[in-house]
Amino acid sequence: MDRTNGAPTNGARKAGVARPSSPGRRAFLRTGAGVAGAAAAGAVLGKSGPAAAAAEADPAHLPPNVPWWTQYLGDGVAARPYGLPSPHEAHVVRRNVEWLTATTESSVNFTPIQDLHGFVTPNGVCFERHHGGTTEVNPVDYRLMINGLVDTPKIFSMEDIFRFPVESRFYFLECAANTGMEWRGAQLNGVQFTHGMIHCVQYTGVPLRVILDQVGVKPNGTWLLAEGGDSSGMHRSVPLEKALDDAMLAFAMNGEMLRPENGYPLRLVLPGWEGNMWVKWIRRIEVGDQPWHTREETSKYTDLLANGKARFFTWEMDAKSVITGPCPEKPVLHKGVNQIKGLAWSGRGRIKEVHVSTDGGRNWMQARLPDPVLPKCLTCFNAEFEWNGEEVLLQSRAVDETGYVQPTMQALQEVRGVNSIYHNNSIQTWLVNKTGEVENVRLG
Repeated sequence: MDRTNGAPTNGARKAGVARPSSPGRRAFLRTGAGVAGAAAAGAVLGKSGPAAAAAEADPAHLPPNVPWWTQYLGDGVAARPYGLPSPHEAHVVRRNVEWLTATTESSVNFTPIQDLHGFVTPNGVCFERHHGGTTEVNPVDYRLMINGLVDTPKIFSMEDIFRFPVESRFYFLECAANTGMEWRGAQLNGVQFTHGMIHCVQYTGVPLRVILDQVGVKPNGTWLLAEGGDSSGMHRSVPLEKALDDAMLAFAMNGEMLRPENGYPLRLVLPGWEGNMWVKWIRRIEVGDQPWHTREETSKYTDLLANGKARFFTWEMDAKSVITGPCPEKPVLHKGVNQIKGLAWSGRGRIKEVHVSTDGGRNWMQARLPDPVLPKCLTCFNAEFEWNGEEVLLQSRAVDETGYVQPTMQALQEVRGVNSIYHNNSIQTWLVNKTGEVENVRLG
C-alpha cells in the first residue's frame, strides 16, 4: 500500500475563529447573570451529574444562555449589496497547486468539494482552468460569428442571444485531467486536490441547435469548430450530433451571469463531456465536413497507451465517485457511528447506485441517493459506518443507468497502462488510521 509522498495538503484545516472581545456588559452577562440563569435552568430541567457539572463549568456554551450576539444590532441591508459567506466559512475557497504549471495564467484551481453541502456548487468556488488567464469581455462589444458550411453566415450580439428562448439545466463540468496526477500512485493528500477539478451548476442559455437553425447547416456539414476568445487560441472540434442534441450556449450559472473566469458573457456547454471542450468566451463557430485536429485534441487531451499509441476524441466522462467525508481534510473525530458522504456522476446519464466499502473493496453496502438524481449532474450519496478506533479503508463505487461500473485502478491500468493523464475514473481509497486522520493511499 503506497501512501502519499511530498504532496501539498489542504493548508487550511479549519482554524478556530476567535470570538470578538466583549464589553463589560457582555462579560457581566457571561460571568454573572448568565451563570445564575444557566444554573437555575439546570435545576428546573432536572439536570444532575455530568450535565449539571458541565453547566456550571461552561454555562456560556449550554442553553439557555444569553450569547453576546443576540443583544446588539447587526449590519443593515445596505451594508452588503452583494452577499458574501460568513467569515467563519473563510476556509471554503478554491486552491491551486503552485508547482503544477509554470504560471497561474495556464493552470487550474480546485473546488473545495469537501466543504460543499448538496450537489450545487456556489459560483464563487467553481474550479477554474485557463490556458491564457481570465479574459475580460465587454458584453456590449461581444459578437459571436457562425460561418463555414452554412446557408447564411451570421454575427450575433448578446442582445440577439437574449432574444432566443432559453433553457436551464443542471450539469456537472469535469476537467479531463481531474485525478490525473494519481495514475502512478497516491500523490495529493486531499480530496480537493485529487477530485476538485469539477463543479455542478444550473446553466441557463440557448440550445445550440436553435442558433444553428438560424444559419442553416449544409448537408455536408458534420463538424463544428468552437473557437475561444482568449489569448491561447483554445479551439475544439465538436461533432454535429452533439451540437444538435443537448449542447447549449450558456450566459448564466446559478441564476446570475457567468463569472469572468467561467466564460463571461457566453460559453459552450457540452453536458457529460470533458471540460476542455466547453469553450469559454466563445467567439466563433465554423461548420465543416471533418474535425480540425487542433492542439487541444492531438498533443493534449489524448490518452497515451502502453503500446505508444494514443486514444483520441475521448469526450465522454465515465462514471465516477469519491467520498468527500471522511477524507484527508475531514478526519474522523468520534468513535461510534459516523457518516460517509460523497459525490457521484456520469457523462452517460443518471447515477443508478453507489456502493461504499470500509474494508478496501472486499465487502460493499449500498449507499442512499437523496433526491434529486439528475442526468449528467452531480449526485449526493451517504451511508453510516461505525468506527472503533481501528484502521479503515474507505471506498465508493458508482454504477450509472447504462450498467457501467466504476473500475479499480488495477483494472484501468490493465487496459491503458500508466502513462495516461486524462480520464482517470478509478475507485479512490482513503485510509482512516487509528488517530482518525485520513490519508490518500493506493492498494497494491
